[in-house]
Amino acid sequence: MTKPKAVMIVGQTSSGKSALAVALAERLNGEVISADSRQVYRELNLSVGKTTLAEQAGIPHHLLDIVGLDTVYTGADFVRDASLALAQITEASKLPIVAGGTFFYTELLQGKKTFAPVSPNLALRAELERAETTTLFERLRQVDPRRASTIDRFNRPRLIRALEIAKTKENHPTTAKNPSSFPDYDWLTLGIKIEPELLHQRIEARLKTRLQAGLVEEVKTLLDNGIPPTRLYSLGLEIRYTTQYLLGEISYDDLLPILLTKNRQFAKRQQTWLKKDQSIVWLDFPVDLERAEKLVRDFFAS
Repeated sequence: MTKPKAVMIVGQTSSGKSALAVALAERLNGEVISADSRQVYRELNLSVGKTTLAEQAGIPHHLLDIVGLDTVYTGADFVRDASLALAQITEASKLPIVAGGTFFYTELLQGKKTFAPVSPNLALRAELERAETTTLFERLRQVDPRRASTIDRFNRPRLIRALEIAKTKENHPTTAKNPSSFPDYDWLTLGIKIEPELLHQRIEARLKTRLQAGLVEEVKTLLDNGIPPTRLYSLGLEIRYTTQYLLGEISYDDLLPILLTKNRQFAKRQQTWLKKDQSIVWLDFPVDLERAEKLVRDFFAS
């Protein structure tokens, strides 16, 4: 029996993954599955660069705006929801195109990584919740330096979960194969390769656009609605440092330079991660859509 096929689009922040996904979906009767750990949240828009309705261009998008910030959305949740979306798109004889910058999610979906089957330890969680975020990171660095080298040190939910997993002495979720994730799908992974200087320009332009469009106001609304700063710090660079500005910890004049530096560093870490994946077929930016379409058509014809 022939396996169903799907396309994955990866690349650094601001490299144009979502735009490429929409362009291919338009040409090839496809639908897009978002693999972004923050765009699932209904309350987050500008602060996470969520694909707008105009940018979606009428193409159905899955896993956007599906939970509220009162929920901590996990890799296991993503695998469950993405599996349903994959099945629905495939059964409708359409092309599934997964796009997003949460590479842990994309690797879970392709079966390259796994999430640990560790039950919640409520007593441990209660203890860890009382600790400062910096303390949590230091504890993780002592017990699992490999995980500490890749984790977002400001993301409290992930730090607590990593310590919970380490406590049980189970395998870390990024170290083991995931036999349960889609062994019946063949994947074509397309990566967008962009020169660093051009990427930096795009990152800066995108950040300035978000700030002008109301990024600060969006984060202020979250604070005003009672979302704790510790929760906001776990939701990415833009939200973290905008929250610090709103709390008076940094000045507005410092906000853009800090965000530029942190996003460039993040993009560099992303590229280091992507270079390890030998299955990626790289496309130079700006992407030649004719070549990208041919790659997908040839893949489905093989």
